[in-house]
Amino acid sequence: MTAERPGLPTAADHLARLIEYSETLHAHPETAWQEHRAARWTAELLAEFGFTVTTGYLGFPTAVHASYGSGGRRVGFIVEYDALPGLGHACGHNLIAAMSSGAAIALRPWAAALDLRIDVIGTPAEEGGGGKIEMLDAGAFTDLDLALMAHPGPVDAPRAEPYAVAHDHVRFTGHTAHAAAYPHEGRNANDAFVISQVAVGLLRQQLPPATRVHGIQTVGGAAPNAIPGVTEGRWYTRAETLAELAPLRRRVRQCFEAGALATDTALEFTPESQPYSEFRTDERALEIYQAHARDLGRRFDAPVEHQTMNRASTDLGNVSQLVPAIHPYIGLDCFPVSNHQPDFAAVCVGAAADRTLADGATLLARTAHTYFTSPPA
Repeated sequence: MTAERPGLPTAADHLARLIEYSETLHAHPETAWQEHRAARWTAELLAEFGFTVTTGYLGFPTAVHASYGSGGRRVGFIVEYDALPGLGHACGHNLIAAMSSGAAIALRPWAAALDLRIDVIGTPAEEGGGGKIEMLDAGAFTDLDLALMAHPGPVDAPRAEPYAVAHDHVRFTGHTAHAAAYPHEGRNANDAFVISQVAVGLLRQQLPPATRVHGIQTVGGAAPNAIPGVTEGRWYTRAETLAELAPLRRRVRQCFEAGALATDTALEFTPESQPYSEFRTDERALEIYQAHARDLGRRFDAPVEHQTMNRASTDLGNVSQLVPAIHPYIGLDCFPVSNHQPDFAAVCVGAAADRTLADGATLLARTAHTYFTSPPA
C-alpha cells in the first residue's frame, strides 16, 4: 500500500487478522453449498469486531449476515467463499471474503457520522450454484443502498462486463450390453454425448461473436467392453444478456436432443441454477473506486487481452439489476497465470495476495465512505 489519505478508512490496522482468515479459507476449500467452516469462520471474524451476526441467514445453512450500526442508509459488502471442485481457491474467493470483511471492519468508525448500517453478507455457491439469486428471491440485498465486492484477477480491470450464463446438467440414459458379444442389444449413451458435442461444434459457425458454449463430460462409462448405459456432463451457455441467452440455450439443448434421437437414448437436460444476469454498474461508485485506486498506485493500463477476467459470469449480476453495485477486478500482477488454474490458487496466498487484500479492503471501504459523504452530482 502507498501512503494513506488522512481521514479515510483503511484495513491496515487489522491486516494480520485478515490474512490469517484468508489463509485459513484457502487451506480448507469447500465447494458450492458446502461452505460450513467458511461460514463459521466468517461469522467468528465479524463477531470479534462488534458486528451482530446471523448464521443460517434466510434459511441457507452456509449464508451469513452481519451488521454494524443503525443508520438509515445501508451499504453491503458481499462475501464469497466457495471453492472450485478439484482446484481449491483457484478463483480467489478467500481474498474476496477477506477484502469485503476487511472493508466493513475498516468502515465501522464512520458508521454513525455517515448515518450507515454496514452489512456483510456471506453468500454460498457462486461457482455455478447461483446462491445470490436464491438469496435474492428470499429477500436478501434489496434494502441496500450500495453493494460492493472486489474480485482478484491477474491484472486490474475495474469494470465488470460479465456474460449472462445458464448452467445445465446433462444426462443420457441408454442400455448397457457386451460390446463384442451383444452390441446390438445396447443403446450407447456415450455415443449420444459424442454426437451432441459434434452438433455443438458445428453450431459455433452460426453463433454471435459474443457468446460462449462449453462444458465437460463427468460420466463416460465403466469399461471399454461394456456399452455405456449412462453418461453425464455439465454445460455452460453464455451470452451478452439474459434476453440473448434464452434462444441460444434453446439451440444448445437441441444439439443434445439430436444426440438422444440418433442413439435412441433418453435425455435429461436440467438447470443447475437460475441463469446469471449481465451486470449493471453504478457509474458513480465505479468512478470513486477508480480514483481511490489510482491514489493507492493501482494501474489500469494492462493490455486489453489481459483484462478479460472481467467477462467472467457472476450471480452478483442479478443483484446489480435491483441494487446499485460494483464488482471491480483487482490484480495480483500474475498474468499469464489466471483464474481457474492451479497456479492461480497458489498466488492467492503469499506476499502478492497480502498486498491485494490490503488494497482491496481499503478501496472498498474508501469507496463506500466517499459515496455516502459526497452527494450525487
